[in-house]
Amino acid sequence: MEMQKSISKTLRSYAIMTVGLFIYSLGWALFILPAEVVSGGVAGMASAIFYSTGFPVEYSYIGINVLLLILAVKILGAGFGVKTIYSIFVISLFVKVLRIFITEPIVSEAFMGTVIGGAISGLGIGIVFMQGGSTGGTDIIAMIINKYRDVMPGRVIMICDALIVASSFFIFHSIEKMMYGFVTMFTLTYCIDIVLVGQKRSVQIMIFSKHYAEIADAITTQLDRGVTILEGQGWYSKEPMKVIVSIVSKNQVQTVHNIVKQIDSKAFISQEAVMSVYGEGFEQMK
Repeated sequence: MEMQKSISKTLRSYAIMTVGLFIYSLGWALFILPAEVVSGGVAGMASAIFYSTGFPVEYSYIGINVLLLILAVKILGAGFGVKTIYSIFVISLFVKVLRIFITEPIVSEAFMGTVIGGAISGLGIGIVFMQGGSTGGTDIIAMIINKYRDVMPGRVIMICDALIVASSFFIFHSIEKMMYGFVTMFTLTYCIDIVLVGQKRSVQIMIFSKHYAEIADAITTQLDRGVTILEGQGWYSKEPMKVIVSIVSKNQVQTVHNIVKQIDSKAFISQEAVMSVYGEGFEQMK
């Protein structure tokens, strides 16, 4: 039974990942490539090779990533790249098919193509990351460097991507197209963050009320969330008081407000968005 659940969970993860990879391929093949823009990562390298020589992007994308994967397996270990290998070949397949069936640019204006393409690609990569996948490329370079040097992977990726985008100037001799590349890169990164942070964001709520016991019981039973009671003292009144602290998902905030309003409409509530929460009921620590 446990094995069946594990297989089912893995298949579901790969299915969701495949959707994300298809969305990413749509952004790259239908918007970014027709706009003649070099974005970051291996996709940007493959695009630069295509614009310079006409060599199909799907083949150079596979080739560069395979070289990086061989290096990664040798340095980081054999268990590194199962989902990454899957992503690389699926993206190459999707891009090849899309470029066969759709030959005309969908958006005629290059700048709009870069923005839309970056947003769609970022959405797709965000979905892939949520499933623990990777599209390879500069991610691999960052992980290898991070193993030997105390350098944040995000900084390495940003530097690599910036160099790749800047190289487009030597292909097109156009500052405008180079800047379009940076617009694509930042749009893509921003959309990835929206997907990842939006999925994980939780809210820490502090409730000050004389009816703390009823409110705490209602949060525990209705939302199945943990509640902590802190000892406090009102500095003005000098009276002791209880403070309810609970962390809930952003979708549960309004329910907490309704609970408090029904029990004690004069209660004082303070809430703050938190980026990530680890532990039971939330994300597991990696």
